[in-house]
Amino acid sequence: MFTILSGLWGSQVGSHNFATIFVWIAWWSALKLFFIPIGGRTWCSICPLPLLGEWLQNRGILRSRDAQCLHGKSWPRAWRNAWIPVVSFLLVGWFGVIILTSPRTTAFVLLGLFVLATLLGLIYERRAFCRYICPVGGFSGLYTRLAPPAIRVSNTTLCTIHIEKTCYNVCPWGQYPLALKTSGNCGLCMECLRACPYQNISLSLRPWGIELSSPPKMRVDEVFLALVMLTTAGVDAAIFLGPWGALKSATYTVGSPGWWIFATAFLLLVLGIVPAFYALTTWIAQRIRKGGLSPKSSFTYYGPILLPLGLMAWIAFTLAFASTKLSYLLPVLSDPLGWGWNLLGLTNHISTGQTPLLSSALQTLILAGGAMIATKTARELSRSLYESIPCSYSLLHLPG
Repeated sequence: MFTILSGLWGSQVGSHNFATIFVWIAWWSALKLFFIPIGGRTWCSICPLPLLGEWLQNRGILRSRDAQCLHGKSWPRAWRNAWIPVVSFLLVGWFGVIILTSPRTTAFVLLGLFVLATLLGLIYERRAFCRYICPVGGFSGLYTRLAPPAIRVSNTTLCTIHIEKTCYNVCPWGQYPLALKTSGNCGLCMECLRACPYQNISLSLRPWGIELSSPPKMRVDEVFLALVMLTTAGVDAAIFLGPWGALKSATYTVGSPGWWIFATAFLLLVLGIVPAFYALTTWIAQRIRKGGLSPKSSFTYYGPILLPLGLMAWIAFTLAFASTKLSYLLPVLSDPLGWGWNLLGLTNHISTGQTPLLSSALQTLILAGGAMIATKTARELSRSLYESIPCSYSLLHLPG
């Protein structure tokens, strides 16, 4: 609430307002550098946006779901996918510069998400907003497949014979732990651990990226979301870190001819050029390997290779972007509204905060690491596909 108020009533100079610095420098950097790659969806477990809606659903503060809770409508089946987060990231790509630099716009975005989450909590069951609407949830849910934390069942037989299914009844995300195949659908709220009468559910740590080698099949909408996020990371790097002043000016002047050219080019790149290139690449790979997949199946089958590429691209961009802005944190804490306060005596302590050589080296290593993981994943997926082909078919296509 303080972030929203500071954005609405504080200074509208982005570098002097708590809203823009706290949200887009501190929180956004922590999300991409720590919460998602290391903690998975740990941020979702403490996110304040669905808080009021969940309290109203449960008819009490800090109270779990039970028979007394408000039973809303089921989320429409046609919208149980990632297309809404895809549209959200398209909007972020179009208006990202304004959102990241304008305190008032940041406040309105947060306020809108908070109100929407509350209203959906009153209309639909469980956390419909978090699962199907929230752009941060879409971002986290996709890349958390790589993270170590995972909620899993210890004894599957015990779950099978337990008729009450208390874990599913109390889960705000509507997940049944026994059927949970990917961490992308789990909000790590730990309600299932508390509710299980047999202590048969546990939080465990697994090797980083383990879901890539044997993943559940990705859907077309999830692959498109991964492509959109990967492309958006590159476009944001070009805007905020590149030397093209005309590009940056065009993104600032929403509605101008330059902005319309940028918006059209971005849309073509995200929904046309990049997906077409990816689809062509997977099709060529199948033709060379004679894997027997259709173009649509290969499009989704190789989707996991996009996850390390996209996450590492966002991490590299965040390191470069945040390294020049982190020095604003302490001065903003000393004067959060930009009204000339000096609560901590740190208002004038601003430096560039950038180490170009170290930052460039780290970005190179991170991007190279993402490419290596993606290549390894592609090889494992191809090998798994080739080994699954019946022997009679395989022998017909062996060289010689």
